[in-house]
Amino acid sequence: MTAAYPPPDGVSTEPAPVVEEAGAGTVEPPHVAVGKARRFRPAHLLAALALLAALAGGIYVHAEVAPQWREGKTTFNVYRNDAGELTYRYSGEELPVGEVVPYESSPLRAEALASLDGEPPLDSQWVAETTGEGDAAEIQYSLLEPARHFGPWSLLPAAIAVGLCLLTKEPLSALLGSVVVGAFMLGRFDVTDAVLLPSLASKSAATVLLLYLWLLGGLMGIWSRTGAAQAFAEFMTRRFVRGPRSAKLVAWLMGVLFFQGGTVSVVLVGTIVKPVADRERVSHEELAYIVDSTASPIAAVLAFNAWPVYVQALIFVPGVSFLATEADRIAFFFKSVPFSFYGLLAVAGTFLLSLDITRFSGRGIRAALRRARATGQLDAPGVSPLSSGELAAARVPPGYKPHVLEFFLPFALLVGVAVGTFVATGSPKVNWAFGAAFFAAVLTALLKGMSLGAAIEGIGDGLKGVVLASVVLLLAVTVGGISREVGAGAYLVESLGEQIPPVALPVALQLLTMVIAFSTGTSWGTFAVAFPLAMPLAWEVAGAGELANPEIFLSICFATVLNGSVFGDQCSPISDTTILSAMTTGCDLMDHVKTQLVPASYAAATAAALWTVSVVLFC
Repeated sequence: MTAAYPPPDGVSTEPAPVVEEAGAGTVEPPHVAVGKARRFRPAHLLAALALLAALAGGIYVHAEVAPQWREGKTTFNVYRNDAGELTYRYSGEELPVGEVVPYESSPLRAEALASLDGEPPLDSQWVAETTGEGDAAEIQYSLLEPARHFGPWSLLPAAIAVGLCLLTKEPLSALLGSVVVGAFMLGRFDVTDAVLLPSLASKSAATVLLLYLWLLGGLMGIWSRTGAAQAFAEFMTRRFVRGPRSAKLVAWLMGVLFFQGGTVSVVLVGTIVKPVADRERVSHEELAYIVDSTASPIAAVLAFNAWPVYVQALIFVPGVSFLATEADRIAFFFKSVPFSFYGLLAVAGTFLLSLDITRFSGRGIRAALRRARATGQLDAPGVSPLSSGELAAARVPPGYKPHVLEFFLPFALLVGVAVGTFVATGSPKVNWAFGAAFFAAVLTALLKGMSLGAAIEGIGDGLKGVVLASVVLLLAVTVGGISREVGAGAYLVESLGEQIPPVALPVALQLLTMVIAFSTGTSWGTFAVAFPLAMPLAWEVAGAGELANPEIFLSICFATVLNGSVFGDQCSPISDTTILSAMTTGCDLMDHVKTQLVPASYAAATAAALWTVSVVLFC
């Protein structure tokens, strides 16, 4: 049975003719109506004034505002390897521990930093502390790293990025403006050499270029050239999909199954389900929300992934027996999963949307659903989707016959390598997975008779289709690094203070981490900032309030930090998962941000009420 709907606008079921591009020449710019330009001019003027004011503020901070230094402490499970060397595991790799000094003698401890005049003498230092007494005494190893902030000024780079995004609806210039403001605050006026080049030379930037530009773009391009994506859409339509609801259910189910979370889930699900959803008139706003909201939220609930291993290193609290060892802290993570109310509600909300129940989806998603069903327009008029037209239709060479196995073989390799390496090493090798899928897709096309030139053209189309999103993602990584350097997260955590009643602490931590993650565009970065401060704070508040069940209270506070960070990351326009959700589903970035924010806020508000009730009932 085929779909009852004709193909939506912009989605062709026939091979599109290949348009050769001239090697030189100019392209006529698109016509812009004078009235429309005038309508947007006030917002652009306001954005320009805001950027100028922010640049002046950055120069002022560098010249007049002294940074406040704070201790950053991460506790690791340190052990001796076969060679007798002290080592620890991080992101699945065994790394050596540097020279260890007693905590009391470190210049990076809190007491020494409080009286510091100038810059810290070291960037990091391993320290050892003795915990417990008598036979229960043991040595605890931690890595100290100084963290600074500039008071409220620390929020300036993130605030200007978000503000310019909302004013101009153009993320590229907004992120670049934020980078320049942060660079001025740090005194790095040579922005190209002191900020952009070091950021582009980092491992994070290399990952963006390798995975999201070359491998992902190349794979999507070759699938477009061979017609594999269209063949998959037709296969799913005949066998499983009977309309928009079943297409969205397929997307939701795949998001749940790929519970690795983050960019892995977003890229896999968005790339695979887009052809099916486009064919069934599912708006890109709906699809982007489903893909994004079943990425990190499901990873916080079905936490059989790298999250517990990473988080456990951040939640050690001296004197708390059930957090003493790495195994104890991982067990604590899983015991706290039932309190991950936001993650559960976010996944439930996308399931309801998949059934066309839009009561909690917000006006924007309801309007997008009606527009796509009535007109076939998958995007709102006048928007700029991150995925370009090169990937919108099949461009199969004459005489080449697409087959659905050209999709399933690379897909099976992609999933198999990702899951297999996670089982074997504890960390999924996503680059390996996409590399294997990409080369399998190219090799299959060549063996079936496609010319090498046609395959290269398809890869080139794929690269062009994702280049804008890759540049935005690179700048987002840079903005996140700048925000961490100026101490946005550290300032927000410190400003909370310790004078707060137990019943209010979970929601306060939720709001705090939501703002940090939204401002920095990273949930894991927020974990690193918030957990080492929030967990001891929660334990002290539990003791001061003489709570009957302090362990449950700590689990609730843990869940609020985890889920608040996920919410902020998911809704931030500078988050990698937000950008990739828009890119892989073909949605305009700011349309995705605006339409997702409403249902996500409903879930966050409900979760806040449930956490407060849980403290009252169980603690």
